[in-house]
Amino acid sequence: MRLALSLGRRGMGACWPNPAVGCVLVQPDGAGGRIIGRGWTQPGGRPHGEVMALAQAGDARGATAYVTLEPCAHHGQTPPCAQALIEAGVARVVVALTDPDPRVNGGGIAMLRAAGIEVVSDVLRDEAARDHAGFVSRITRGRPIVTLKLANSFDGRIATATGESQWITGPEARRYVHALRARHDAVMVGGGTARADDPSLTVRGLGVTRQPVRVVLSRTLDLPLDSQLARTAREVPVWLCHGAGADRALISAWQGLGAETVAVGVARGQLDPRAVLEALAARGLTRVFCEGGGA
Repeated sequence: MRLALSLGRRGMGACWPNPAVGCVLVQPDGAGGRIIGRGWTQPGGRPHGEVMALAQAGDARGATAYVTLEPCAHHGQTPPCAQALIEAGVARVVVALTDPDPRVNGGGIAMLRAAGIEVVSDVLRDEAARDHAGFVSRITRGRPIVTLKLANSFDGRIATATGESQWITGPEARRYVHALRARHDAVMVGGGTARADDPSLTVRGLGVTRQPVRVVLSRTLDLPLDSQLARTAREVPVWLCHGAGADRALISAWQGLGAETVAVGVARGQLDPRAVLEALAARGLTRVFCEGGGA
């Protein structure tokens, strides 16, 4: 199961709105078992980890499947993974975490047991719950989880006295930030940071081909139309969350550049954080990396 969890993490940031699931198929033998298939949810959410592992195995009859999340039981764009395991002749399925999606929620386990397959659940459940926290939050709470990135000096400062941004972290820490960005569905900043830093908010130096969505919160949408975000909006998604009172001309201008504009509620003169997160979840995001700065 630990291997399945490790494999599942490879899909983080690339398979939303689907969960990043890992699967390992083991064929029993005299030495305790031989791995015959490994899989994880692929970019865009398909194929699922179970399907990938079954394809690699070829013949999985009598095998045990270790899956980090309950196999799906519903027909979506692909048939249920539970059905695929049944048809492959798998003898035993070990599940780390039950899928809270109402379309599954125990249905996958029930389908497997009805077919005569032994099912063991809650193996390394806590670890799986951490890995799938974003997906679970989107399903059960209607919002993604948020990771806050903060770099500060020894005296607790994150910017100069005038609010200007300066490098505080070194090369290793910056590489780590890019790795964290890669494992999230989106990177989010406020309008002040977008104006002050002109950030690209992309993952660099890791050979990543699928970039996170870039989210900017700006009640009035008064963001520079010649920024890096504006120039690359057709290459890497840009979502701009704004208030209902934002200038229509600015909304049209950003849409013309390829950005998606998202109107959300305002509370006490600022964008309502809950409304922002609910809007992002409604669009499928499960994990958001927040990089707000001193601006």
